[in-house]
Amino acid sequence: MAKKTIAETDVAGKKVLMRVDFNVPLDDTGHVTDDRRIRMAVPTIQNVLDRGGSVILMSHLGRPKGEPDPKFSLKPASDALAKLIDAPVQLASDTAGDDASAKVAALQAGKVLVLENVRFNSGEKKGDDPDYIAKLAGFGDVYCNNAFGTCHREQASMYAVPKAMKAAGKPAVVGFLVEKEIKYLSDTLANPERPFVAILGGAKVSDKINVIANLLGICDQVLIGGAMAYTFSLAQGGKVGGSLVEPDKVDLAKQLIETGGDKLVLPVDTHCGDDFSSDCNKVVVKAGEIPDGFEGLDIGPETAKLYADIVLNAKTIVWNGPMGVFEIEPFDAGTKAVAQAIADGTGTSIIGGGDSAAAIDQLGFADQVSHVSTGGGASLEMLEGKSFASVELLDEK
Repeated sequence: MAKKTIAETDVAGKKVLMRVDFNVPLDDTGHVTDDRRIRMAVPTIQNVLDRGGSVILMSHLGRPKGEPDPKFSLKPASDALAKLIDAPVQLASDTAGDDASAKVAALQAGKVLVLENVRFNSGEKKGDDPDYIAKLAGFGDVYCNNAFGTCHREQASMYAVPKAMKAAGKPAVVGFLVEKEIKYLSDTLANPERPFVAILGGAKVSDKINVIANLLGICDQVLIGGAMAYTFSLAQGGKVGGSLVEPDKVDLAKQLIETGGDKLVLPVDTHCGDDFSSDCNKVVVKAGEIPDGFEGLDIGPETAKLYADIVLNAKTIVWNGPMGVFEIEPFDAGTKAVAQAIADGTGTSIIGGGDSAAAIDQLGFADQVSHVSTGGGASLEMLEGKSFASVELLDEK
């Protein structure tokens, strides 16, 4: 999936229309509480500015109902960007309206314009408003996709706009962030160094069925943790107490156990509590022997050691989903053990977005892994082996 990058594109004197993912968390006062996604976009933006181009940024934030909503304004993100980049940053009060048009027309080389939230327009999610699409497509001389978190979506700013720009003979390329995500998530999966180990956690088997099935076909081992382990335990006839399970997914779990064989590695013990809190009564039991009144909240110490040993010997590691309730001590121990092993190992390590990224960051190991994905849903779909139309249509190298 070798796509042409912004670095290989002439941008001098040109306006680059760039889709970014500035869907960042805000506090009650409207300030950005985690600017990681903005920071990750800066190298691509700065590269265009340094080579004599200007940048017009498009993003969504939250889930407005297709019309302007002040609480979902991109102003906090725009203000945060201004502190991170060596260039003037302006915010348009609309996306494809009069103010955006005027500011785009006046935009000079070396400057940045942030368009207001694309989801303030009803045509964004549907991707079927020709006037909206044409207006955005007309703003730029070059299209750049630097928003991996929404690459699995075919919304207007991700798909219809670059398609219209390509039809007009304009380049449509990837930014450094999407280039890196493709390299790690797609290219590494296509040709992994072995042993190739996947660690999958989280609450629901239903969220990961297709990922597990796909990875069982290409991995040497798939390690299961998190609450979804209890559905597998139920499928084996085990006792799960009050643990979070999906009874309607037991047959699917049985099927995965059967098809996975020795490749599918399940917990051998469980750390349980009689309440969802750090000061509850705790007990470690063998997997499938959770007593009534208790629920599984983490993999047990034997499982943590088993998984850590497997991970330390792996040459390629994919991790998506925590091993337990990592926000609450001592039920963060399993997730910590896996994260430590990934950090200590020598293999290529890819951390899926969402809770896995939060856990690796919170535990202080983010700098000791090969890649932390910026897209939870997108990384999951790529691990399922899906292709993304919004990336496929971009220019090939």
